[in-house]
Amino acid sequence: MPRMKMILSPVCKLGTGAVIITLGSLLLGVPAVLANHKGSQGHAHSGTVDIDESTGHGIPGVPFQVYRGKGKAFSEREGSSIAEVDETIQTVVDALSQMAKDRTQYQRFDEALTKGVLQKVIVESQVFNGDGKEFMFLVARTKQIGQVKLLINASTLKERGFVNHPDQLVPVLAREFQWVVSKADTSKKRQPISAERDLEHVPIQTWKAIKSMIGTERRKNLQALFKGYLTTVDEYNSLQEQRYYDIGSVKSISGAQSDSTTKLYDIRVREALQQIVGEPHFLEQTPKAVRNLLNGKIWNVAFTHIDSRDWATRTRVVPKDKAIKVGTKGQLIQPGKILLNLHRTATPEDPYYAFTEDLPMGALSKDQLAQVIALEIENQIIEKSMRGHVAEDARTLPK
Repeated sequence: MPRMKMILSPVCKLGTGAVIITLGSLLLGVPAVLANHKGSQGHAHSGTVDIDESTGHGIPGVPFQVYRGKGKAFSEREGSSIAEVDETIQTVVDALSQMAKDRTQYQRFDEALTKGVLQKVIVESQVFNGDGKEFMFLVARTKQIGQVKLLINASTLKERGFVNHPDQLVPVLAREFQWVVSKADTSKKRQPISAERDLEHVPIQTWKAIKSMIGTERRKNLQALFKGYLTTVDEYNSLQEQRYYDIGSVKSISGAQSDSTTKLYDIRVREALQQIVGEPHFLEQTPKAVRNLLNGKIWNVAFTHIDSRDWATRTRVVPKDKAIKVGTKGQLIQPGKILLNLHRTATPEDPYYAFTEDLPMGALSKDQLAQVIALEIENQIIEKSMRGHVAEDARTLPK
């Protein structure tokens, strides 16, 4: 398919996209969560933020205030100053004020205000998660159940040109509120349906062997994985009773049976995966996708329906300390899963945005879907494997 090769190459050069999974959600099920924008991968924060309570900035129509942090970061950050942070605070206040004036335009922001889940916004010189990785925004739980705080990195906002440009900050800040809402959610999560896997006989293919195969051989290997450990259905059954999309249409349709949507997308995902491993241009343009589909590291690729999340695709990988022994030689694997949120559309910063034509994920053809899945794996699997996010979420649980 030469046309696909032509349009795949430039998109592969774009930046990566980026949920929080509860510690009880083991690798076999779809997490009861997951935004796909860079800078929000972990959304975990360890440690208490020290703030100056006297510096609260109120916003008309909003119950929370914006504070300036006063931790070590302010004195240790080279070249930083209180004046710079205060300038950033004013930009944040102005952006939130714009959002509050027409809050119904920003669904998650409106939901957060209605539910009263955001306790405070804190602007710090820098913001790090528990692993020491710097983020522009982080959402952390508080000691009050159902309440969270939003941490904003003043240095990063300045580097990205948002300071003194609240109108440009608004859409970025608005997207962050999906994490505010989901992190504050204390409702009971669905339990995964267990799936039996023969771990001892998981086939581990080397990259050398994968490259030496022809397309039909790689497809044959994938078929064997479907019969073994690789599943293509959401193990929370979130597509039960859900509507589905005709390819290329934004109109959703009711299935004839309760599991019609599940079966339809199971077939479509399998067809897309067959294209990824079988077509030569995927091997050339997204080799990590082909390799990780055939070397035992991806255990689930599935459509899911999670209304509370705005992400379109999500890669989840079990953290290193929970790696599992597979194969006859007991090789340690951090199993991964690729999730596609049925009703969501891609955003411009997603690496696969050009392929989606502003359609919901569920309305993509198998050709489009193959490119989306391949780019999601290509851009996310290594970082997520190194980092893992199950433990990060646990670190922010209220004590």
